[in-house]
Amino acid sequence: MATEGFRQYLLLWSVDYWNLEVMADGIFRSRDIGLRAQKKILSRMATKNIAKTFIDGSTASLLDNLYRLCKLHTNNKTKAEKIIKNIIKIVIKIGVLHRNNQFSDDELSQIQTFKKKFQNTQLSIISFYEVDYSFDLPYLQKSITESRESLKLVVNRHLTEKSLLRIDEVFDFFVDAHLLDTAFKPDSPYREVMGKIVADINTAMETGDI
Repeated sequence: MATEGFRQYLLLWSVDYWNLEVMADGIFRSRDIGLRAQKKILSRMATKNIAKTFIDGSTASLLDNLYRLCKLHTNNKTKAEKIIKNIIKIVIKIGVLHRNNQFSDDELSQIQTFKKKFQNTQLSIISFYEVDYSFDLPYLQKSITESRESLKLVVNRHLTEKSLLRIDEVFDFFVDAHLLDTAFKPDSPYREVMGKIVADINTAMETGDI
């Protein structure tokens, strides 16, 4: 679907779905309704193609390789797809909020804190992969947990409980001790896909995509 056609579809869908909803003060707020519509419809249509609007190019490969890691670890295609789909939904909703200037000054400041903590997690993953026997499980789990807590401080005011649970599901999966212990063994069965993930992270960090 062409970009302009997609935008028109969003607008028409928002009007039809929300039935020209009137706010409590009796004033029709098209901006509020449009924002809610965008978050809902884009979440329902969450695929990597739609996500490209909100996810920079170099992270597409990262999503693919994270899917491969999830599938290897769980031996469950459906479970792996759900984890990646949750990531896409989270990124899309945050992208919609950011593009519509919904974050307060405090939340924008917290976004910077999240970026620093998440970057630290990424650097730790790279280091633990590249340097044999350097892996520190408690340290990495703490770093991942701090990233989760920081992200939720940004979005708590904006997302539904269901969306917040998606965040927890994603972080719970990647903080799992068995997954991490297995992934960072020098002779790990995940060694090849971990190498691709690390390469993707390096590329995305160099280009500023994550």
